Amino acid sequence: MTIRYPRPLRPGDRVGITSPSSGVAEKHLERLQVAIRDVQARGFEVVLGQCMDGSGHVSAPAAERAGELMSMLTDPGIRAVVPPWGGETAIDLLPLLDWDRLRAAEPTWLVGFSDLATIITPLTLLTGTATIHGNNLMDTPYRVPEGLLSWLDIVAAPQGHQFTQTPPGHHRSVGRDDFVAVPEVRDYTLDAPGSWTRLDGNGDVEVEGRLIGGCIETLCNLAGTVYGDVAAFARAEAANGLLVYVEAAGDDAFTICRNLHGMRLAGFFDEANAVVVGRTSAPGAPSLSQHEAVLDALSSLNVPIIADVECGHVPPYMPIVNGARGRLVHTATRSELTQILG
Repeated sequence: MTIRYPRPLRPGDRVGITSPSSGVAEKHLERLQVAIRDVQARGFEVVLGQCMDGSGHVSAPAAERAGELMSMLTDPGIRAVVPPWGGETAIDLLPLLDWDRLRAAEPTWLVGFSDLATIITPLTLLTGTATIHGNNLMDTPYRVPEGLLSWLDIVAAPQGHQFTQTPPGHHRSVGRDDFVAVPEVRDYTLDAPGSWTRLDGNGDVEVEGRLIGGCIETLCNLAGTVYGDVAAFARAEAANGLLVYVEAAGDDAFTICRNLHGMRLAGFFDEANAVVVGRTSAPGAPSLSQHEAVLDALSSLNVPIIADVECGHVPPYMPIVNGARGRLVHTATRSELTQILG
């Protein structure tokens, strides 16, 4: 499969904002405006969709959400689409999207994480379009810590561009900022030290492969279906293999363990040269930690497993491009993920 990279955004290009899953409650509208102004400050025009209602668990009926997302992704005047944040049931959009039309359209950047992995990962798997698993719109105003990038940096990069991200060494220990009380907050509270952790043993790791992955709680429901057929994607990329990344949003260790077992049985980790695991604040149990859950399910792969990477629900965020070529390095003195848009 040939990966299709959207052309880089330039000042004057349009960015679409829609909510394929959860919308924005009235109390968070001021934060939304702060985030929109930050996108505009980069020189981009913002197109705000109609599917933004935050009074329920979804922003609009499924048909309306699917229609608006399709419209933005196939509009040649819109160069990137980014939702305010994730949600719970974006899965209801998958059978309503016109995948043939998306495959034929000029590629557009789609950005998001959490429940948006339900859409961005299938978009890469089914159409070959590169997508960005990264900070959503509402997190965009935060100042990016040294070593990391914003999705705004990546969508402006040309095809063939190579960039390397490194762990900043600190993360947030608990909770989120109150966007109601302080809608203009721009500085993360990174109060806990932490680095990447090799779970499967010791020794240096330097491995390459095509990047693919996302949120465990959402993608476990797609593994083994046409929308989550990573095994087929792996066969297409067999010459290079994959770097598969996963992250737990909030489910307990037993649930994550079962989900990862199921994903492995469905071929989600076929041809993985390594597995990258996002840092999580999800609960463990006295007899099974989150790290142990990963090992229980995936140690039989016999590939490096690197955990506590900044690609999960714990700030700060390391954007990962689904479909990009990646090189993962983890040694006693060096941890980095390099991505090549080509």
